[in-house]
Amino acid sequence: LFDGVYPFYPQQRKAAVFDISTIIVIVVFLTLACSFLLIIPGIRGRARLYWTLRVLLSLFVGVVIVVVQFTRDWETGWVQANTSYKSFSHVQVNADIGLHIGLAGVNVTLRGNPVEQINETINYNEHFPWNFGVDYDRSYSEGLQKGLPSPILYVAEKFSTQSPCAVHRQYRIASHYASAMLWVAFCTWVISNILFSMPVLIYGGYMLLVTGAFMMFSLLSFSTVRNTPMCLIQIGTRTLHVAYGGSFWLMLAIGLLCFVVGITIVAMHYLSLDLLKTFFDLREDKAEEYQEMPEVFINPHFVSKGL
Repeated sequence: LFDGVYPFYPQQRKAAVFDISTIIVIVVFLTLACSFLLIIPGIRGRARLYWTLRVLLSLFVGVVIVVVQFTRDWETGWVQANTSYKSFSHVQVNADIGLHIGLAGVNVTLRGNPVEQINETINYNEHFPWNFGVDYDRSYSEGLQKGLPSPILYVAEKFSTQSPCAVHRQYRIASHYASAMLWVAFCTWVISNILFSMPVLIYGGYMLLVTGAFMMFSLLSFSTVRNTPMCLIQIGTRTLHVAYGGSFWLMLAIGLLCFVVGITIVAMHYLSLDLLKTFFDLREDKAEEYQEMPEVFINPHFVSKGL
């Protein structure tokens, strides 16, 4: 034994803590934000505050649109119950069972209370994907072959294609279209930033409205899964219920924010264009704006000749 374990045999799998794709996206956007913060001292006056507000707000919207593609809390549910730990065994454990549904699949979490029970560490977080090009039933079969705990297999079986619940197809298609709408929203977000930098402020405001609209379309697409009644997930004497999670409500808040900012920009374009130009650091002198000459110089040589 080496520190209480056999060093030359496969060790027990550890529960995943962070998603690698999410970390990569966050690091990329943080790099962009830090790069901008380095050039802020070169911006003079009140424009420095306006630039900071615009850039950080835009980056926040962009990172949310991309990150929620990989999060797994569009729908979540937890329950604490006494349940059997393994098949063909009457041994029961007290554990928290969590269900986390994302656009790419479902995560089932099993955490013991306490974690160390029956001489084992009960801390699992298994992912079963259903995005296109991936076979959900195959990943479920691999879980059976690995001998995953019974609560995880029981919850994962509810979303298989062979389950009487018949929710697999609905969740898969709804998640696929929600993801597609979010990628379109990301493209319109990029276009809006290009229009603001050209600058064509009114059209940038319109594209922000389009961005918010596609975010709402993604939420509507995912919410269609509620049209299919979900089977009861009975674990011991308790029932596991799911509700909209943090990613769903975050997307709703960001979509409404895009609507508010877009409507504000469009309204200011028609009601207070000077104030809008000041916020985007585009205000020009009146003489340049109306192409007026403040002084006129006359050559007396030509005047004396009547020319």
